Amino acid sequence: MMANITELSDKTFNDETSKGLVITDFNADWCPPCKMMNPILEKLSSTDELGDKIKFTSMNVDHNPDTPNNFGIQGIPTFIIKKDGNIVGRMVGYQPEEKFRLELEKYM
Repeated sequence: MMANITELSDKTFNDETSKGLVITDFNADWCPPCKMMNPILEKLSSTDELGDKIKFTSMNVDHNPDTPNNFGIQGIPTFIIKKDGNIVGRMVGYQPEEKFRLELEKYM
């Protein structure tokens, strides 16, 4: 797992995403677009402007089926943005870095 990104499980998801601004990357090891997003997530989570204001998390949908099912996730990668436990945004599929950054900045 990447240094600045917290790996979540079905058991830890609610506690880890209930406070502050949190983005969760729902992904799988076999997913090429998910792998393409990894360097973008790592870079953005390491920046002062985003990494200090947004908690970056990740969940493997193959190892944790309950949470993705609860959120109706049908395609990966899917990114859910929560603020104080409430879903405020969702993105699906590969996102170019600048578009992804601009989307996250809307919630800060």
